[in-house]
Amino acid sequence: MDFGVVLQTDPPARDVVRLMKEAEDRGFGYGWTFDSCVLWQEPFVIYSQILAATSSMIVGPMVTSPGTRDWSVMASLFATLNDMFGNRTVCGIGRGDSAHRVIGKPPSTLATLRDSMHVIKELAEGRSVLLRETPVQIPWVRNGRLEMWMAGYGPKALKMVGEHADGFILQCADPAIARWTVGSVREAARAAGRDPAGITICVAAPAYVGEDVAHQREQLRWFGGMVGNHVADLVARYGDSGPVPHELTDYIREREGYDYAHHGRAGNPSTDFVPDEIVDRFCLTGPASAHIERLQELAELGVDQFAVYLMHDERERTLAAYEDIIGKLAA
Repeated sequence: MDFGVVLQTDPPARDVVRLMKEAEDRGFGYGWTFDSCVLWQEPFVIYSQILAATSSMIVGPMVTSPGTRDWSVMASLFATLNDMFGNRTVCGIGRGDSAHRVIGKPPSTLATLRDSMHVIKELAEGRSVLLRETPVQIPWVRNGRLEMWMAGYGPKALKMVGEHADGFILQCADPAIARWTVGSVREAARAAGRDPAGITICVAAPAYVGEDVAHQREQLRWFGGMVGNHVADLVARYGDSGPVPHELTDYIREREGYDYAHHGRAGNPSTDFVPDEIVDRFCLTGPASAHIERLQELAELGVDQFAVYLMHDERERTLAAYEDIIGKLAA
């Protein structure tokens, strides 16, 4: 199993770069950031610094969206970084949540997301593609490579991942939800004539290693609120008795609203509705042995990467603890 680390691009950017460098030194192969450039700093500027400070780490957004930049601009950003640092980027992408909502835009449609993945990948890898009915090609790209990893929860999104994406990002470490989503992606891939094993599976969730589980829960409760934003859209679409597992839908019944000013942050006041049980299932808490047990369970379900959200008060200590965890899992 590969390991990634997920950060917000809070100023100062040098701290983001420092933590990414430390993560690589401790065995993490992927460096991800949020991409919501009103709430945080512009990530693509910082990626250049991360790539310069590391030697092999693969860097990208978790996740960007089709609606915040022109697709040619996004493709050129990735292609430029790859040309400078040797194909060390990956594009995590979804319909758009905070980056869209804080500027008054709804999430993109799945059709728009599908088209954007195709256009961005083709341009970043140097091929000609139709963009708004105009043939476009980036002429200076040589041997470019950009994988598109799509995030999603609902049945239609999972089907699209299986049909079109290079990788799948599940922002939740609940094994029951992972079993359903990964199975749905693989079934869609087989139906589309693709090799299901060719789709990289990435589970992303907060992890906090230690003995004070009550404190850990309070630090990580924000994650249930973040996932709840997407689940609320699914319930609006499918109802709470639709095809989405009750493990995802039941807990949002007490959800009343969400303030994006606290998005992805410990102590988020909009997440009081998230019960301890959801924190324990969606995140990794407790001593290192509990983390190893959950990671082994996820690996058995076919998860290729676990990406650690580091939005809590013990970031460096967690990175150090995961250096040992990574070593034990590799032994």
